[in-house]
Amino acid sequence: MEKSAIISLFLICLLTCQATYAQGLQMAEDADSVDYTLDEFQVVQRSSGTRHLRGLASNTQLITAKELTRAACCNLGESFTTNPSVDVSYNDAATGARQIKLLGLSGAYVQMMTENLPNFRGSALPYGLSFIPGPWIQSISVSKGASSVKNGYESITGQINIELKKPQADRETAVNAYVDSNIKAEVNANVNTRLSPEWSTGLLVHGENSFKQHDTDGDGFMDMPEVRQVALMNRWARLGSRYVFQGGIKYLFEERKGGQTMHGHHVVPDAENGLYTTGVRTNRAEVFTKNAYIFDKENEGNVALMANGSYNALRSHYGNKLYDVNQTNVYAQLMFERKYGDYHALSTGLSFNYDNFHQSMRLVHDSGVSPVSAPEHEAVTGTYAQYTLNLDTKLLVMGGLRYDYSSLWGGMITPRVHVRWTPLSLLSAHASAGRGYRTPHVMAENTYLLASGRNIIISPDVQQEEALNTGAGFGLKGEVFGRSLNFEAEYYYTRFSHQLLVDIDSDPTAVYFKDLKGKSYSQTVQIQLDYDILDDLNFLAAYRFTDVKVDYGQGLVQKPLTSRNKALFTLSYSPMMGIWQMDVTCSINGTGRMPTAGINSDGTPTWPSRYPTYAQLNAQVTRNFKHWAVYVGGENLTGYRQKSPIIGAENPWGTGFDATMIYAPLHGAMVYAGFRYTLTRY
Repeated sequence: MEKSAIISLFLICLLTCQATYAQGLQMAEDADSVDYTLDEFQVVQRSSGTRHLRGLASNTQLITAKELTRAACCNLGESFTTNPSVDVSYNDAATGARQIKLLGLSGAYVQMMTENLPNFRGSALPYGLSFIPGPWIQSISVSKGASSVKNGYESITGQINIELKKPQADRETAVNAYVDSNIKAEVNANVNTRLSPEWSTGLLVHGENSFKQHDTDGDGFMDMPEVRQVALMNRWARLGSRYVFQGGIKYLFEERKGGQTMHGHHVVPDAENGLYTTGVRTNRAEVFTKNAYIFDKENEGNVALMANGSYNALRSHYGNKLYDVNQTNVYAQLMFERKYGDYHALSTGLSFNYDNFHQSMRLVHDSGVSPVSAPEHEAVTGTYAQYTLNLDTKLLVMGGLRYDYSSLWGGMITPRVHVRWTPLSLLSAHASAGRGYRTPHVMAENTYLLASGRNIIISPDVQQEEALNTGAGFGLKGEVFGRSLNFEAEYYYTRFSHQLLVDIDSDPTAVYFKDLKGKSYSQTVQIQLDYDILDDLNFLAAYRFTDVKVDYGQGLVQKPLTSRNKALFTLSYSPMMGIWQMDVTCSINGTGRMPTAGINSDGTPTWPSRYPTYAQLNAQVTRNFKHWAVYVGGENLTGYRQKSPIIGAENPWGTGFDATMIYAPLHGAMVYAGFRYTLTRY
């Protein structure tokens, strides 16, 4: 979209906002039109939408639904816009798949959970961030470092747990609708119903569609794929005096279409293969149940059985390359928890996890080559014990040990420990250490690399990944000039003894999947300052240094496509007792190293050795009414986008084609508008 059109749309949004403001003032003056009661808008204390949970031994940050409304937050992948700890970026310029990074490493090393049940494994990993709509989310917990052993052995750099809206929370009807300048529209709705004093049910609905193809840079490829998605979820809850039950079922369909387009451009189809297109179609079903029997309320004693299952059917093509998979996952956990006196608590349990992959793939463009079948399956049984010492929250010590047996790798011992010391109300210090393991699924987790002309070379000696994570930090909480101030500083170090290397550095015409033979580590330092400048004005500033090095076989080098420095600044202003909400977020992403480049026919490199520093600016204005909220905003308002993100776009069927060298946004400035409607029935 041309800059003039973007500016025009943004001005229209601002004028709409101004008109809404004038209308709101008129309505406030007309007592017959709207009756605002004092209780409806009374604010006793301003609560932050994001806060560190100092009552836990682990280093955990809670992102609430209030924080998520500060941005468009269309899905989980867009929920970390204002968070300095989690980075979200694009994998490639063909499918629009997003990945997260925590502590400098990819989301594969973050254990993704939905209400404390593992989720989005294997083939769901590349696209899972789009599988949970933002308006469905109640809160997100981000735990850094090796987390609790209760949830398994897979957390290496951290754990992200998503809590969805609960049917028992409120008798609520909520609707959210959104449209942006890229002609993408979304609608979300959830309805909760109380069937009896104990039973409740809820229905959540999501739909989205991209209505127009865009090729701003004129390379003949869509800037972003066309995405269609429909998601439905029905959940139930029973809250008895002794027995508690939650359960639900979810279905999702998503289709992504990208690649070459002849709209507005002189694209000449290949004589043999036609247009180069990409397509990813996903059908996904999930079911879960959580059952708890409370036998000792006073000491929080309970026995719980939790289980979930998912079926993920994915069909994808990248030109003539194919990857299809049917993945089944089953997880179950039986656990016992109880406090002993005022200071001690114990949690023990048994767990079982099963993954089954039926894969079919063709890794070359020759349509005459038959797809190869590559089945994978693994069953893991485990047991754990975790002890917590809580000395009036001044000293928290949580130590855990688990043993798991894998049908592929044999026995695994996972020790983890967390310590938090709070000698004063304004000072808190924490430290953690723990080991983690992970089974890599080479193609299921890296399908985006098929969007290139590189040869795919998979080593037969790929091993289970294993790493040790340690970390420490401290926080200060107090008042400066009568205003609340929070300061956090932390350091984390992750070292791998086994790792699946995705080597795009050794050869610009190939990608090697192989086991680590040398060293590989990541270390991050992060500082964060959160200060209430005024009662209604909050300022956050954060800086993070990331050092990730890996040995691909010729000594340690900086990992490519990884920025070493990042800064984030946010301003949040909510005047008139929250009737208005105004938010601005600025992120500055530092320079980084590109993989080793190839050589063009004229002797020049196919891409520069480094990518530049760039800034992104997001802003949003929200007007809240009694049951309504109207919001307008913009993303990437600096307009920075990666130039020529697709290498060799003129010949996508050749070996020089590559759509995976992505370090920056793929679209320029984008504006959006939407509304939220919430009605709570008492």
